[in-house]
Amino acid sequence: MEVVPAWAPAVGFTLLPHAGGFLGSNITKREIPTWYQTLQKPSWCPPNWMFAPVWGTLYTSMGFGSYLVWKELGGFNEKSVVPLGLYAGNLALNWAWIPIFFGAHKMGWGLVTLLLTTGTATATTASWYNINKAAAYLMIPYLAWLTLASALNYRIWKDNRNKK
Repeated sequence: MEVVPAWAPAVGFTLLPHAGGFLGSNITKREIPTWYQTLQKPSWCPPNWMFAPVWGTLYTSMGFGSYLVWKELGGFNEKSVVPLGLYAGNLALNWAWIPIFFGAHKMGWGLVTLLLTTGTATATTASWYNINKAAAYLMIPYLAWLTLASALNYRIWKDNRNKK
């Protein structure tokens, strides 16, 4: 029986969030130069080039945080159901946003998805705090970015409601 190398879970947990970003990148690459460029955006909208490195950093941070929680709780077990279940739900909502906003052009539903994502990210962070404070702190930049992303999504939705 082959034993999993000690570093493999750390790498796997850290890379997992990137999977959804990678899959969603095909949609964004197609929609940014066509649909997204036509939308009215606020003056404080970050430039397009900034989103990939920011999300790459955030995905790495939250992924490593999930590894710290998993390790602290001794793997997948009864104690890890809530903190890692909240995290899994958060990832699913996070990954759903690109197909909703960019793929389906549903800006309002994108905002709803982002608000649910922010709620689950907040619950995840709170649940992680008593397990591993470093893991919870690794979620803080993600929460800050979700706040910006929600405000941006709201303004884009508000300013482009009549656009198909």
